[in-house]
Amino acid sequence: MAAFEGRTALVTGAARGIGRAVAERLARDGADLALCDLQADWLEDTAAAVRAMGRKTETWAVDVSRSDAVAETVERVLETFGRIDVLVNNAGITRDKLLARMTDEDWDSVLAVNLRGTFLFSRAVARPMMKQRSGAIVNIASIIGLIGNPGQCNYAASKAGVMALTKSTAKELASRNVRVNAVAPGFIETRMTDVLAEDVREKMLAAIPLRRLGTPEDVAEAVAFLAGDAASYVTGHVLTVSGGMVM
Repeated sequence: MAAFEGRTALVTGAARGIGRAVAERLARDGADLALCDLQADWLEDTAAAVRAMGRKTETWAVDVSRSDAVAETVERVLETFGRIDVLVNNAGITRDKLLARMTDEDWDSVLAVNLRGTFLFSRAVARPMMKQRSGAIVNIASIIGLIGNPGQCNYAASKAGVMALTKSTAKELASRNVRVNAVAPGFIETRMTDVLAEDVREKMLAAIPLRRLGTPEDVAEAVAFLAGDAASYVTGHVLTVSGGMVM
């Protein structure tokens, strides 16, 4: 029997990159998928890939920073699938600028999506997961929340907050057999890194002991582990997937 057979996973930011890789990884192991993103067109591509694996899936265009939208989405997911067994909080944005040049909007928008969005979805699924006395929440953080990075004080603060939120909610929900963990990726291959100048890319690689960038699939494997029964005694943990940048 596949590891997630009979289970429903809700993945935010599922249209591309890490979110899509996570959705496909969980579907491959038998999960049905509730897919959320603002990018409705790209989200349908993820849904098509999941359906091709024979899994049930539905999509919702949702702004994760809006409390009413998140609550309504979770309610509709429960109506459609009957339960939510796994929540992956992956939706995130960047608005990079040096501190002295960062606007209020740059700060507020990143905290709203990355941290508030994680809080809102976690709060929305907490009650049904506690009622069914099972569930796994996996939050996508970042090593930037551990080490900081020039030009990313807003992003670093949001991801450090995600890790603190992870530990606190893990302690709150553990008595009901709901586990909460986080994955903190390092430098991951994306369309943004594909266009980096060669000298910039070399500097990045020099900071990584394994001497390669990670892939969305590397992160998805870590998420699948933390969401599954193999990690049934793991909660409140932040798993770095960084090629050794943080150790």
